[in-house]
Amino acid sequence: MASTTTADASAANAAMYAWKPKTNPWLIAATVALAAFMEVLDTSIANVALPHIAGSLGASADQSTWVLTSYLVANAIVLPMGAWAASVIGRKNFFMLCIVIFTVSSFLCGIAPTLAFLLLFRVFQGVGGGGLQPMAQAIMADSFEPSKRGLAFALYGLVAVLAPSIGPTLGGWITDNYSWHWIFYINIPVGIFALFLTNRLVEDPPYQKADRKNLYRIDYIGVSLLVVAMGALQITLDKGEEKNWFGSHFIVAFATAFIISFIALIIWEFHVERPLIDLRLFKFKNFAVCAFLMLLTGGLLNATTVLQPQFLQQQLGYTATVAGLSLSGGGLALLVAMPMAGQAVSRFPARNLIALGFVIFAVGYFYTARHISLLISFGFASKLRVVQIIAIPFVFISVTTAAYFGMPPEKNNQVSGLINFVRNIGGSILISLTNALVTERAQWHQSVLSKNTTLAGSVYQQQIDSLRNTLDVTAGKANGLHLAQGQLYQQLQAQTQALAYVDVYYVLAFAAALMVPLAFLLDRNRPGGGGTVMME
Repeated sequence: MASTTTADASAANAAMYAWKPKTNPWLIAATVALAAFMEVLDTSIANVALPHIAGSLGASADQSTWVLTSYLVANAIVLPMGAWAASVIGRKNFFMLCIVIFTVSSFLCGIAPTLAFLLLFRVFQGVGGGGLQPMAQAIMADSFEPSKRGLAFALYGLVAVLAPSIGPTLGGWITDNYSWHWIFYINIPVGIFALFLTNRLVEDPPYQKADRKNLYRIDYIGVSLLVVAMGALQITLDKGEEKNWFGSHFIVAFATAFIISFIALIIWEFHVERPLIDLRLFKFKNFAVCAFLMLLTGGLLNATTVLQPQFLQQQLGYTATVAGLSLSGGGLALLVAMPMAGQAVSRFPARNLIALGFVIFAVGYFYTARHISLLISFGFASKLRVVQIIAIPFVFISVTTAAYFGMPPEKNNQVSGLINFVRNIGGSILISLTNALVTERAQWHQSVLSKNTTLAGSVYQQQIDSLRNTLDVTAGKANGLHLAQGQLYQQLQAQTQALAYVDVYYVLAFAAALMVPLAFLLDRNRPGGGGTVMME
């Protein structure tokens, strides 16, 4: 009798895990990708509108940057909480709730009368957006059989990679031709359409059962530590450069708060019975390696998305819109490479593709470091972006797919939440580190090159004399020397900044090269077998 009961239970479990959605999975994937695209786009679309927002609301440039920080803090806090929220009301209901919150708060951001109200509504927007990315990925993972997940994640990869690339360009165009309010208003029709489609097409699998009792089982201590840790980290990273890093008591206080709360969070989550974040997933070697690889992948993507437009604007005088357009070549390359990478995941072991991707990363950044200069054209800048980003699909899709290897289906919500969480955190960390490195290396190069800018130097004296021959005629001999020295100093600063970017790209190339051997720590999966791995 007992054996019969066990057999029935096994058959029921097998049937449950063999579940397939009633709707075509590609329609489901397109639906959730639309909502996720709307959210990811909002992480970068407001960047170029900050001066307009500050002027319109009577705020300083320093105060306006909190428009970005408030959103990112809320987003970072909610990302790992999605699995718990889905367990309370169901994944579909949670996804729809996030769309509603994001859409309504977008409207409120557009009509905000003061900066204080805008920051409050951006927090709400970040809360709604924080649940969209991980739930969209989890829904895709469950809707497709493991052997076809690579193609599904190719679509998600377009969302995660393309949206930040076109955000600054789209935001600049909207702001220049309409007003900053419309960068929020455009979310409203998209949100309504995504909500309708989600309600009609998406369904929860049987192993993702909602239990309202989980509302009272929330890990309150874990939530508190997560809020403090992520809030402190994001503020430290976003304001560090502005406040002179650890020369500021403000930054030291937030950095200390992050370290203490983050260590406490890890210790607590490993020992609590019902953790908010299932850190026990890191006991799976594959998942732990994938999380680290995704941390750097997100960092490389976001850092280079900021570095190139920043270089073109500050050193070559491009407008925000034109600098953003220089990224468009990379976006077009992604449209071609993403489906190819999705197909490749079903034919080659994921770890091989990841290693290949990081090799291409290293070569691309090395090539950029050797060729970036103050003389590059718009066309060549677009070419550099293609070289930098062409490896993203192979790494992103392969790492995302490999993260699910050996994982029970009921853990998909936690897996997607943590993978998206580390990707976003990696982006924030590398953006701050690369910006700080540009500043530090520019100062170092200036200290070295300035040794040659004395009147005792023959080359320097020749340059001064050459400029004075022209300036003495137009500005008079009394001013010619000072103007000549000023022009050479400006040239010196421009060259030191350019050399700093060269150094940063060399560092990124080195970091990517270090990831190649790490990829081979992953188990070698059977191509086309989804999560099936081969024993070695």
